[in-house]
Amino acid sequence: MTVSVVTGLGVTAPNGLGTAAYWRATLEGTSGIGPVSRFDATGYPARLAGEVPDFVPSDHLPSRLIPGTDHMTRLALTAADWALADAGIKSGDLPDFAAGVITAASSGGFEFGQRELENLWSKGNKYVSAYQSYAWFYAVNSGQISIRNGMRGPSGVVVSDQAGGLDAIAQARRQIRKGTTLVVSGGVDGSLCPWGWVAQMASDRMSTSDDPARAYLPFDRDARGHVPGEGGSLVVLENAEHARERGAHIYGEIAGYAATTDPRPGSGRPAGLNRAIRLAIADAGLEPEDIDVLFADAAGVRELDEAEAEAINDVFGEGGVPVSAPKTMTGRLYSGAASLDVTAALLSIRDGLIPPTVNVTADPAHRLDLVTGAARPARLRTALVVARGYGGFNSAMVVRDPG
Repeated sequence: MTVSVVTGLGVTAPNGLGTAAYWRATLEGTSGIGPVSRFDATGYPARLAGEVPDFVPSDHLPSRLIPGTDHMTRLALTAADWALADAGIKSGDLPDFAAGVITAASSGGFEFGQRELENLWSKGNKYVSAYQSYAWFYAVNSGQISIRNGMRGPSGVVVSDQAGGLDAIAQARRQIRKGTTLVVSGGVDGSLCPWGWVAQMASDRMSTSDDPARAYLPFDRDARGHVPGEGGSLVVLENAEHARERGAHIYGEIAGYAATTDPRPGSGRPAGLNRAIRLAIADAGLEPEDIDVLFADAAGVRELDEAEAEAINDVFGEGGVPVSAPKTMTGRLYSGAASLDVTAALLSIRDGLIPPTVNVTADPAHRLDLVTGAARPARLRTALVVARGYGGFNSAMVVRDPG
């Protein structure tokens, strides 16, 4: 069976713009969470976010692309450029239809919709279709990357909230198994605008704390919800044989994946996260004891943290695997969160370091080996990334060293 490997990484994250900056900040435990600056949030119950710092579009993109794109698309285009450069791929290097783009999206359309609402209202037109806004955003985030890089192969957008980053990479893996040589995949997302903010607040899962060090505390007794953020990571996924033939640096292999959905609330049936984890490990041809580190979804909501901890302990045993949640330094990035965790997992394997879960004092009731305080040295060969999306999506992905 065709093996899919990661040969390029591109990161735009609240605690670091660019892969090196993000990883350095993550290992040092540096957070990018702070007061919202993109709009006036003083009148809202939640006022903290993870915002990508120092991003000036004109420093990274041609001026012709800026007027017709929104903030999220500019971040995605930049991340794609960096991932392709890291992989050593230039436009025209591959035959027609040999390369594609499959990304994830969730809430970024809100920001585009906010801008269109403001423009239309200022012109006296009170009618706008939210669905048109979303459709445009979802298409442009993938389509602009395809057009900019001449990638005419399989293209698409996966929409499954926080699980989307894993689901997109899994879909890219399927396309490579079908014969596509290379796919840019992952997610860059966020909706730091009034419309998107109100929509996120409707979940009742956002933290209302004004203290960046105490607002987002997954697996802590003081867990009080999550802090939203923007950004994410795009990766270059490639046929392993092709990557080795051209002498590419390989970060790791996408070895296993599975997705499940939770049953209807009140049905009495068990949640699906446990099964997703087991199926992903089996898909990789491994056993639970083969997993060296787990990157958690880390909802930051007491009952959701309990459910995740229960699933982890059921599969690995109490304290059976080191657990990390570096998103405590970025906030939850919606469809960008899981692909950023995949990037962190690959870099952890490369450097033999598990990033810390900052600000958190692990609640003993969860019975997890949660890595807190500082990065933990470890011999790492395989990592499991877990993600859950609002509405019952569960995804799990195994990555391992390139051997």
